[in-house]
Amino acid sequence: MGVALAVGGFAAGIVLSSVTASVAEAATGYHTSSSAPLPVAVTAADLVGLWAGLIAAAVWWSRVHGTGRVTADFGYRVRTWWDLPLGVAVGLACQYGLVPLVYRPFEHFDHNLSRQLGQPAQKEVGAAHSNLSVVVLLLFLAVGAPLVEELFFRGLLLQSLSRWANPVVGVVGSGVLFGLAHFEKLQFLGLALFGVVLAAMARRLRRLGPGIAAHMSFNTVAVLATAHFH
Repeated sequence: MGVALAVGGFAAGIVLSSVTASVAEAATGYHTSSSAPLPVAVTAADLVGLWAGLIAAAVWWSRVHGTGRVTADFGYRVRTWWDLPLGVAVGLACQYGLVPLVYRPFEHFDHNLSRQLGQPAQKEVGAAHSNLSVVVLLLFLAVGAPLVEELFFRGLLLQSLSRWANPVVGVVGSGVLFGLAHFEKLQFLGLALFGVVLAAMARRLRRLGPGIAAHMSFNTVAVLATAHFH
């Protein structure tokens, strides 16, 4: 039931994000076929639509099959003082260590690989031409996205896959699906491995606080590496 609900929530989120992004594109005059960076309003609208589906699925499961308290059902909390520094350290280690290490062998075959890997971030952040717009993107990409995605992928999806099959399938499966959910071919491997790390941490610590902090630091580095403050 949990896996089906997660699939349904993600599908609903994709539909809603298409609707909200289309409205934002019409309002900003942006064309999907354009190679220009996404306006901040389009990025925000796209995320809000997706988040609606993801959050609804997790809350629905909690109310129908759990205790009705998301914090209790999915470990959506910070328990000790070291949860945050531990998470930040893991996020930075993955961003600066794990991901570059994974792609290093492929750079011998494609010398433009590093630039190509950074294109999605450039697409999302490149339109931020003011300090305020960069801050808004940080709030959505480096704060909002980790809060919602950890609840869904390392909360609902990880637990559901672990119950449906076993913990190994839960950890690996939720990581792979996390990578696929970003719809980026080149970045898939790095994102999937990062998702596996986050899932393993959530499974081991039985809470999402450290993973949220890791996800926040990982995304913050990506945004700040691309953004230009004025």
